[in-house]
Amino acid sequence: MDISPLLLPSAGQLLALEDQARRLGTGLQAAQLQGCWQLEVVWPKGSQRPSAFSGWLLRGLAARLEIDLDGEGLLLCNAVNLGALELRFRGRGRLQGRRPLLLFSFDRLELGLGGRVLLQRELPAPAAKRMPFFALISRDTQGLLAARGRGGGLALWRLMPGSGG
Repeated sequence: MDISPLLLPSAGQLLALEDQARRLGTGLQAAQLQGCWQLEVVWPKGSQRPSAFSGWLLRGLAARLEIDLDGEGLLLCNAVNLGALELRFRGRGRLQGRRPLLLFSFDRLELGLGGRVLLQRELPAPAAKRMPFFALISRDTQGLLAARGRGGGLALWRLMPGSGG
């Protein structure tokens, strides 16, 4: 099921896609996730309505998930910007299962200003049973990626033009 780039899906449409992904899997491969994904919409756990404030705030901060491949798996970076100030979490991830789950762990935090790293800190690894993940729901041909996070909320990202995937 492809979703129009002009119309974002409703929670109901995402729930139907999620049900399909649970039953049949998504067939998503790591190469299809490559690129820079700009956060578009978030739905809190159990809600049929997107969180207007969270969505507005995260879009205003240019919240994004950058995914790249190397010989050992996936490299991930979750970042936000406030003007020239940038906060980045960097780490590794892997796909697991038929759906699949995108399991990840951030091992480094960086704070930068104007492209220059001001602060860099190592982060402790989460316990194996508490590892964060996104249960992937859909990656359509129009550049939208939907997933449910470990906390139960739904997220929808849009692939930034020219960034891969």
